[in-house]
Amino acid sequence: MKGLRWRYTRLPSQVEDALSGDGGEKGDEEEEKAAAAPAPEDPVEPQLAEASQVLGALEMRQLSLHLPPSVTGHSWSLAFCTARDGFSLRSLYRQMEGHSGPVLLALKDQDGQMFGAFSSSAFRLSKGFYGTGETFLFSFSPQLKVFKWTGSNSFFVKGDLDLLMMGSGSGQFGLWLDGDLYHGGSHPCATFNNEVLARREQFCIKELEAWVLS
Repeated sequence: MKGLRWRYTRLPSQVEDALSGDGGEKGDEEEEKAAAAPAPEDPVEPQLAEASQVLGALEMRQLSLHLPPSVTGHSWSLAFCTARDGFSLRSLYRQMEGHSGPVLLALKDQDGQMFGAFSSSAFRLSKGFYGTGETFLFSFSPQLKVFKWTGSNSFFVKGDLDLLMMGSGSGQFGLWLDGDLYHGGSHPCATFNNEVLARREQFCIKELEAWVLS
């Protein structure tokens, strides 16, 4: 009877071992895949063609959380930087030719403050404002603050020969840069309901980069 009882208890155990063996391997594989794939709320490491002189790896990971899903995981290509291309808005427009966007604009001013904007379209000369509600402003002061479209107006981006403007309302611009890309300003505006991005309303630019996300 003991032998029969041993066989009775052993047979299901063998089946369970076989089933648990197959399931365990699959479970391990699924756990490995789950561990390898970042959770939706985790920052995605941007793929940069070259290093940024304005933003560090931490700032880029934080910004990646606020990018539209359509560009998440896309590579970042440095289309323009003042260190390489000089301080000129016209040069920025020239480097944007052939790109439709979107673009991440990153600045560091003489006070060491980092801020900028995400534009759903590449910067270009325009008679009026262009862009979409995916456009936003941001500032690290020192923690990241993102100012997204409020829906109150559609004054996203406007490019003149001597002025690049982002966001507007009541005669103020959320962010503006002049023709030499050396002077700029930031004011609260209705488009983004933003704070002043720099430590003061007018600032001098130390470094500026425009990254095309494609």
